Amino acid sequence: MKRFFVLMLLLTAVQVSAQSTGSITGKLIDKEVNDEPLAFANVLLKGTTKGTTSDFDGLFEINNLEPGTYSVVFSYLGYETVEMENVTVEAGKPTSLEIPMAATEGVALDEVVLTTVARKDTETALLLEQKKAVEIKESIGAQQLGKIGVSDAATATTKISGVTTSEASGDVFVRGLGDRYLSTTLNGLPVPSDDVERKNIDLGLFPTRVIQNVSVSKTYGVESTADQASGTVNISSRELSGSNEFSIGVNTGINSNVAQTGVYNNYKLSPNAAATDFGFYDQNQNTLQLITQQGWNTVKQENPVDYGFNIVAGKKFKDRVAVLATASHSTRYNYGQGAFRQFRSNFVDDTITDATTYNKRIVNSGLLDVTYFLDDKNKLKSSTFLINTLDESVFEGGRNGEGTIFEETDPAEGLFQFIRDQNTKQTRLLVSQLLGTHYLSDNNTLEWAGGYNFINASEPNRIRNEVNFDPEGDFVQLGRTGGFQQRKSKQNIEDVEFNGFVKDAHKFINEEDKSFTVEFGGNYRNKSRDFVSQFIGVEEASVNTINPPSIDNLEAIFTQANFDNGLLQYNILQPDRYEGSLESKAAFADFNVGLGQWNVNAGLRFQKDDIKVTYDVGNIPGRIGSANKDYSNLYPSLNVKYNLSEEHALRLALSRTITLPEFKEIAPFEYVSQTGQVTRGNPSLEASRSLNYDLKWEFFPSNGQLISVAAFYKQISDPINKVQDRGSAGVFSYFNSGEQAEVYGFEAETKIALVTPEYNGDTGASDGYGLDLTLNATRMWHQQDLKEVRDADGTFIRTFQYKGLDETGLQGASDWIVNSSLNFTSGRIHPWDASLTANYASDKIFALGAPEIQTQSETFYNDAIVENGFVVLDAVLSKDLDKHWSISLTGRNLLNPEIKRTQLVRPSTTGIETEQVVRSYTAGSQVRLGVNYKF
Repeated sequence: MKRFFVLMLLLTAVQVSAQSTGSITGKLIDKEVNDEPLAFANVLLKGTTKGTTSDFDGLFEINNLEPGTYSVVFSYLGYETVEMENVTVEAGKPTSLEIPMAATEGVALDEVVLTTVARKDTETALLLEQKKAVEIKESIGAQQLGKIGVSDAATATTKISGVTTSEASGDVFVRGLGDRYLSTTLNGLPVPSDDVERKNIDLGLFPTRVIQNVSVSKTYGVESTADQASGTVNISSRELSGSNEFSIGVNTGINSNVAQTGVYNNYKLSPNAAATDFGFYDQNQNTLQLITQQGWNTVKQENPVDYGFNIVAGKKFKDRVAVLATASHSTRYNYGQGAFRQFRSNFVDDTITDATTYNKRIVNSGLLDVTYFLDDKNKLKSSTFLINTLDESVFEGGRNGEGTIFEETDPAEGLFQFIRDQNTKQTRLLVSQLLGTHYLSDNNTLEWAGGYNFINASEPNRIRNEVNFDPEGDFVQLGRTGGFQQRKSKQNIEDVEFNGFVKDAHKFINEEDKSFTVEFGGNYRNKSRDFVSQFIGVEEASVNTINPPSIDNLEAIFTQANFDNGLLQYNILQPDRYEGSLESKAAFADFNVGLGQWNVNAGLRFQKDDIKVTYDVGNIPGRIGSANKDYSNLYPSLNVKYNLSEEHALRLALSRTITLPEFKEIAPFEYVSQTGQVTRGNPSLEASRSLNYDLKWEFFPSNGQLISVAAFYKQISDPINKVQDRGSAGVFSYFNSGEQAEVYGFEAETKIALVTPEYNGDTGASDGYGLDLTLNATRMWHQQDLKEVRDADGTFIRTFQYKGLDETGLQGASDWIVNSSLNFTSGRIHPWDASLTANYASDKIFALGAPEIQTQSETFYNDAIVENGFVVLDAVLSKDLDKHWSISLTGRNLLNPEIKRTQLVRPSTTGIETEQVVRSYTAGSQVRLGVNYKF
């Protein structure tokens, strides 16, 4: 770890000595062809050797220019040469030009338009936006994502300092705070979760081709929801950047784990695959009918090779309407094998040494973006997302004859356990938004947006078998400790949401060194959820009444005849249901004062949140219940920026926020994982509240370069944690397990150009090589108390303390997070681009420990489960072959580290504490080849 800091200090020392520079950017358009982009034209600074050529979209950029006045010469074979004199370059600012060129006539200078950079997908433009902003915000754009081979929004967030993901849960963590403390928006409007286990949507559902940029606001502003503690992730959908676009891409690849002998030629899927077509599951039979009318055995997938294709088309009509449409399909195969163990009171309950998972994922996505300029002061934007995902998973454990499940069989019987869990998850998501921007006057801007979200996430036919078998013979016996060890089940979630906001900004003073702006507005959100789940079990009339012929042919006994003759019988549970509703209303106002080098933004938000959950579930007495949560509070924020100079700035942010409990954290429904671990909600759960403090120094040596250091502190009252519930090592629930939690730390980041290629005026291309480095590191400290709960009379109710501990770390928080990216480009008209990215997050708590016996918590307890840290290394190599064809080779997870969750275990019989692996596997390395054709 010391090497990272030494490297950062050296890079910082180099950049501090660098002079501030500016840049000239712009676009060349062809007057001969309806102002279409003019590609491969030469751009040269007169009297120098610096220059470049325009790209396919007519865009160009010359960086690292000393402040001053330049003459810029634009030339193209067969076209009149245009010379633009007196182009001023200022330190730290881009000068943008729009140059019309023609073959038959010269161009008058009054046709040349000088503007500022407005693109939101380039690294330079986003850094400029970050530099101007008052709040602390970091973004990564589509261009940079393409360079480093990022395929989706989830991976994009991990390239931002202080952000990591959990391999175990898939959650995004910002400064150590996970899913429940985060807010996710699309174009500033909330988007629904696709998973009952999560508050936020799986960002992996958003491929980068539909993204303009991804930003993480680590501080709270009153115009956004107060339901956040770590920040807000906002995805800005892509818009048409030129006058037209049409491209087609295809890719193929394979996972190294899948390519193994014995896996590739025997890749397993569930029998649901027969009812699946191109990622859409269509099955008309109900769960009871599927018991006998559909198989229970796995089916074989031929040639499990990854593949995908996409199409992007867009056109601008009469400079008023821009339409962009994208569609894509991808199919990915994954495989992992490792160990699973479950301990209870420091003694092992369950052991599976060959826990094996097959997963096939199909994603179909589409975006339609329409931007309409009513006139130069009024803009409407419509964005519609359609995403359909299908996950097919097969989990097996115990095939090697070493599986043992607590109290299933006696060791003297010589039998071991085999478990198979097959599941299909279908998710259909629709997000439809309409946004408006209106410049009512030079000093008054009105923005508004309205959205409709619909999501259906179903597990239409989950199949589970638990059997005992003799690995040395052919004896197979149905599990005998419960009526649902052989079962089929279904689960369905349907969310409907309406949301919107309106914001009006008034500039009362707008002078060079003095400004005063007032904003006010409101937000509304109405979300409802319907959830239903049902289990139908199968059990034999008595033990060994009927026996499957083998663990690979369990379905042989599940026939209608065996039910008719009484050998088998149904065990039908009443469906579990819950309904949830969230209504959030808010009004806010803030003012922004700029005075010389100071900029102050202070605001106040009133937000009223009403949460109602009614449930009818079988795991609580009486089944029926409800929980109502009402929160009405004022949430202030203060953001202060002080410009030490044109390149240096200090930022301070203070705020107060809330973290609302989610439907799934309140409803006491029990969700069973593939390994049999149970997660259930807690109707007594309450919201937590946070005080947030941030201080940041930023240095922008030049356009596209950044050095920053930040310090942060968060104090959380009544923190919500996922805790192993008392008396049940395999059951997890949600509790306000402490009175207070604290998270504090430092972030450091640098984005620099190590080597910059120079323009060759003779060849019209760049000579030499370019090398850029992005590096960020976060060091965090975190702790929370573990409380004892007593009633008003002081009578003991329960404790979260165990092992003599009265405090512990925060769930999901890593002490260290390091992200880096090294990008190389060769200096030619059609250069090679290569990038190497690495991400590391140190150990984090997956689930807090808990006492097993409340009154003997120092001896009988289950310690915390820890997800061990590991490094992810990715590489991308790409090249534009000509103006149409491009290719890319991507390698992901090249190191293929073992992913482990561990637990400290100290049996009372020995008193010796050891670290035990409770889950392990490798995800495999992925290699993918892509080809793209641009018309």
